[in-house]
Amino acid sequence: MPNNLTRNGQENEVACPHSFFNYVLLTVVYGSTFIIRRKTLKVRWYYYLLLAILDVEGNFSVVKAYQYTSLTSVMLLDCWTIPCVLLLIWLFIKTKYNIGQLIGVCIRILGLVLVILSDVHAKDRSGGSNVLLGDALVIIGAILYAFTNVSEEFLIKNVDFLELMTFLGLFGSIISGIQVAILERKELANTSWNREVILSFSGSDMQDR
Repeated sequence: MPNNLTRNGQENEVACPHSFFNYVLLTVVYGSTFIIRRKTLKVRWYYYLLLAILDVEGNFSVVKAYQYTSLTSVMLLDCWTIPCVLLLIWLFIKTKYNIGQLIGVCIRILGLVLVILSDVHAKDRSGGSNVLLGDALVIIGAILYAFTNVSEEFLIKNVDFLELMTFLGLFGSIISGIQVAILERKELANTSWNREVILSFSGSDMQDR
């Protein structure tokens, strides 16, 4: 919400720093405890690297979508994560669902279609410069969220939660930091720094934490 409110006052917009500061915070909080307790890795580091890539790009896609579509569309389409999670759990963990849950998934899919159609036929009311691109970014981000959420659930059941958060934060910080340097260095330098912008960096993308 802070990102959406401040976007109209900025000539250039940045998405990567939103995630970067969150991952740094995860690394500092959980990493310090991980080091103090001198825990050993239970999972190969490259699994955490892959998980961090999916998580960073999911966050990047959703935050970037605020530049192109409305806040309402982002919040609604982001719910696409739930049916994706159910599908992945059904495929890989073999969880069975009852008829009520399946009906709920169908309703969500119908809602997704209606939101997209609404954006297509009401661009002037959607509050975005390119609603189709924005909607597509949210859907991509939601799918990536689904993969990361299911992977995190699996890892939490088999490894230490502290280990997961530490290395997700560490690799997430590195990846998002590289993206800042490559993709948004000029935009970040031209950003007008004020209280609202700082709040937007610290206040977004924490819903999946």
